[in-house]
Parts: sequence; C-alpha cells; structure tokens
Amino acid sequence: MKIVDHKKIAFTKAGKFEETRYEKIHNVIFNNSNEASVLVAEEIATLIREKEGKGEFCVLGLATGSSPIKVYEELVRMHKEEGLSFSNVITFNLDEYYPMEKSDIQSYYYFMHEHLFNHIDILPENINIPNGKVSSEDLYQYCIDYEMKIKAVGGLDFQLLGIGRTGHIGFNEPGSHYNSGTRNITLDHITRVDAAPAFLGIDNVPRKAITMGIGTVMAAKRIVLLAWGGNKAEIVKRTIEGEVTAEVPATYLQNHDNTSFLLDEAASSELTRVKTPWIVTACAWNDELKLKAVVWLSELTKKPILKLTDKDYNDNGMSGLLTEEGTAYNLNIKMFNKLQHTITGWPGGKPGADDTNRPERAHIPKKRVIIFSPHPDDDVISMGGTFDRLVEQGHEVHIAYQTSGNIAVSDDEAIKFAEIVQNLNPDCTTSKEIIDFLKSKKENAIDSKEVRKLKGLIRRAESYGATRYLGVPDAYVHFLDLPFYETGTIKKNNLSQDDIDIMCALIEDIKPHQIYAAGDLADPHGTHKVCLDALFEALKILKPKSFMDDCWVWLYRGAWHEWESYQIEMAVPMSPDQVLRKRHAIFYHQSQKDGVMFQGDDSREFWVRVEDRNRLTANKYNELGLAEYAAIEAFKRYYF
Repeated sequence: MKIVDHKKIAFTKAGKFEETRYEKIHNVIFNNSNEASVLVAEEIATLIREKEGKGEFCVLGLATGSSPIKVYEELVRMHKEEGLSFSNVITFNLDEYYPMEKSDIQSYYYFMHEHLFNHIDILPENINIPNGKVSSEDLYQYCIDYEMKIKAVGGLDFQLLGIGRTGHIGFNEPGSHYNSGTRNITLDHITRVDAAPAFLGIDNVPRKAITMGIGTVMAAKRIVLLAWGGNKAEIVKRTIEGEVTAEVPATYLQNHDNTSFLLDEAASSELTRVKTPWIVTACAWNDELKLKAVVWLSELTKKPILKLTDKDYNDNGMSGLLTEEGTAYNLNIKMFNKLQHTITGWPGGKPGADDTNRPERAHIPKKRVIIFSPHPDDDVISMGGTFDRLVEQGHEVHIAYQTSGNIAVSDDEAIKFAEIVQNLNPDCTTSKEIIDFLKSKKENAIDSKEVRKLKGLIRRAESYGATRYLGVPDAYVHFLDLPFYETGTIKKNNLSQDDIDIMCALIEDIKPHQIYAAGDLADPHGTHKVCLDALFEALKILKPKSFMDDCWVWLYRGAWHEWESYQIEMAVPMSPDQVLRKRHAIFYHQSQKDGVMFQGDDSREFWVRVEDRNRLTANKYNELGLAEYAAIEAFKRYYF
C-alpha cells in the first residue's frame, strides 16, 4: 500500500476507506457515483486554479464513457456558476476508435465536445483528441507525434480513467506492455460487446482504436480511476487485489505512487473487505451481516445451513460470530428461519393469515399494485411469475411502461410493419416515407420522428399482447413515454422534472399499496438507472402524502443479474406450469426475440437466461437446505 497523500485523504474523508493486506491500490467507496464525481471535479478545479496562480498550463488526461460524465457536468457547472476558467488548460484524450469520423455521434471527439468542450472556455488549439481518420500510412508517425506533444508540455498533471471489463485503461487491452506508448491497437471482443449498444450492434463497432499507452498513463503525476456498477466489481477486485499482470493492464497502476480508485458500492462489492469483512477484521455483527456470512459459509463448505458446525465457523474466520451467538446450532436455526420466511406464494400477502413472519401484509386483502417496467418487456422478463400470481390472486395490477423502447426495434422489423400498412392502404404516405427513409438510412443515423413512433407502436402492441394474456385490463396498462428517453439515439437526456412529474401523477392517481420496480443497474445502456432514479425522486416528493404510509416498494432485478441469496427479502416460487406461462408472456415481445439488439455479452435470448436465473435461485435455496422449487423470482424491499 502506497503512502496516502493529501488528495487521497480528501477522498477518504468523504467515502469509506480501510487499508487491508489484500489491497494494493488506494481506493475509496462512495454511496453513489454523483458524490464521488463532484469530489473529482473539485480536485481538478483546484489543480487548474493552482496552476493558473503560478502562470502555468494545467495538462489533463481525459477519459470518455459513462463513468466520467458527471465529473464533466460538474466542471461545466463550476465554469458557468463559479467562474472556473479553462483558458490555461491543455487536454489530451486517452483514445479514439479507428477509423472514426469526428462528426460521428459515436466518436470520442463528439462525446468530449458534447459533454465538456462546447460548454467551457478552453482554447480549441489546446484540445487534443486522437484523430480517427488519419491515414494508415501516416498512423505510426501520428502516434509518435501525439506522444511527443504530451512530453513537450511537461507530461500529464492529472489523468482521469475508467476501467473496462477486460481490465483495459484507455484502450490498452490485455497483453499491453508496461512501457507501451501511444499506438494503434486491436480491440478485445468483450470491449466491442460492451460498446455494441452505442453502435446499434456489434457488427458496427470498429475493430481498432488509437490509444495512449500504459507508459504514457503511468507517467502522469496524479491518476484517478472511476468505476461504477456491479458489472465492474469482478475486474475491480482483480485490479486492486491481484498480481500485476499484462492480462489485466489496470494492475500496472499498483506501481503508481499517486493513484486513487473511486468506487460506488456496487463496483466495490467483490472486494474482500466488502464481500467477506470477517476475514479482514473484527466485525460489528448485525442481522444482515450475520445472514451474509452464514450463506457464504454454507456455499463455501457446500453444506446446508443446518449442518454447519462450530469447526466450520472457527476454520473460516468467524469465531467472533460464534462467541456472540453461543453455538453454531442456535445461529444456524436463526438464519435458516430468516431465509425460510422470505418464501411466499402470496406476493400480495395472504388474506386471513398470520403475517408475522411473511414478507407482505395480510390486512389489505386486495391491493392496488403498480409494476414499473423500464422497457416494454422488463415486467414479464423479470417478474412474470409474480405478475401472474398477483393478478390470479385478485389484486388490482397496473403496468407502467416507463419508456417506449423504440430504439430496440430493428430497422428490418420496422420495415416489415410499414410494408404491411402500405399493402393494406397503398395511399398511406407515412408508411411510404418510413420505408424510403429506412431503406436509404445511413449507418448510425438518427431515426425520424415517424420511424420512432412506428417502432414505439410495435413495442406497445407487443406489451398489450402480454398483459392481456396475463389478464390485465387495457385500462390498467400505462405507457408513460418518459421524455428523457425520446432522443432517437442510445445517448439519453438527463432526468428532468417532466419525467418525475409523470411518475408522480401516476402514483398519486392509483395510490398503490405495492410498487415493483427494476433495481438492476447493470442494464448496458443506462435506461434502468434513470427509470429507477425517476421513481426515487417521485417517492421523495410523495412521501408526505397519507396514502404513502401504506405503500411498500419491492425491487426486482432484470435480465443480467439476480439478488444474492442473503439480499432477498421476498422469494416467490413458480411451478413448472407457471414457468411456461411466463415464457409465453415473454414471447409476445416478438421484436425482442431472435437477435435482440442489446443483450450484452450473453448470447442467450432473454427468456432462456431468465429461466436459467430463476432456476439457479431455486437451486441456491435448496442447497442452503430449504425446500426444492422449479424456479424462484426474488425481490428486495426499498425503504424510502
């Protein structure tokens, strides 16, 4: 562990940091990425002002991607509201796709101007971004010149980084040499998969890029790396706790004397001090941590909870827990019962039953329920069995589709429907315009308003098919079309008051006893997070209303991940017949089958992966010593 300097201490005071023998890079964990991003912007602003006071240039290395966006937003705010000037700033961007036009909306040139440069007073001649259109003949010399230009201004004072799932920093993919400089590189398949949503499919993602080298980055006087979200957790652990290796280029940062990793809670979740803190230090044991530890021990020893022994606890660093609880026997029963009480076939509560140990209340026999679905299929994909059970058990179930989902409809699918309309009504000019537009559409062009409307209608019709199949009246199906989404591109607008007002209006109109919402932030293009933020903001506004006293919020996970066993607060078993009903409901979303556009790095269709996930959850419960079910859908309560 390197000596912590004053800049690192500033982060440490704001977040959670604890030096352990496992960690080889200074890192600080924050409750959320916004808080961390503001602190990074403040450090950059302080550096700019210090340099300005000395009459010197401030040389910044900048990153792209979703991680630094909030940093750039805060820098723009400081420029506009606090007079922060960038007139003494020289910037060098880490990388650019190759080949790539500057004007392409997927280019990092476009990204940097959209998020930062167009809104501050930096001199255009001080902006340096690799040129994605330099000729192949000139590329080698161009990279040398880029490297020399950085050295000519004294090197980088500050380098901002993200991290890819391959462990790349910049586009330094696995195998990159420690002393590498700016160069052309072939992108790893995983990197291209992660970029695919922005390019509307992996076939459109460039295979090469220009990137600063590891040596270039390591020469920076100060490095701050940002990592947000659970999909970065595994690579963050390997980088911070693993050995230095070219297979994970970010591990080279262990040899830098002034580096900080800033993590949100999800990105830090695999670190030893977070995942298994009892191995690292003495713990203040609460019920949540006890359950986490017992489940971990059960999985580690491959024993059901009720068969764990005192020796199992003592051999795995948990003697302190036994001292507190007395014996393994007592602790096992307590934790087993806690898990068992999460299981219910009555997600809306069982009327007339003792609900002391049940997840939901029985005293409101018929509940008004809102299921919020970020896209027009997340409801059935993520909780189709519970959805079916709620309707079957007589609750008033409303489905609220937060976005139109139009960007996930392929052009071929839209042409098919437009041609059907054209054949039914040859005089329809709109359908002809749509067909002509799509057949002449240039790569990565933004859809016209008419095309977006058609694609949205396709998703809407599919949604009605699924909700009708599950017995929901059309009057209880709500299409919110939140404005933040309706840009026609992968890049969305920020959450606005208009979005929040729409959410508030629906909740206030229905006055629900239950709200279900997507708590899965691993969605590859961010829509789930914005939709969840919209709900959270609405809940803050509506909390003083009397009807909110009876409102409980349950979070489900999407198609990418499931809650860990110790996190689950309501587990709804499904019979084999109900699994088939859920599959049937998913099949109504036909435009998302057989080649879905945004499926991440998992080639399975959504219905396959969620069935596997639900089956795995049931298997985990069974291996912990609980009853055996065909499948289980899981939920965690959100307290507001």
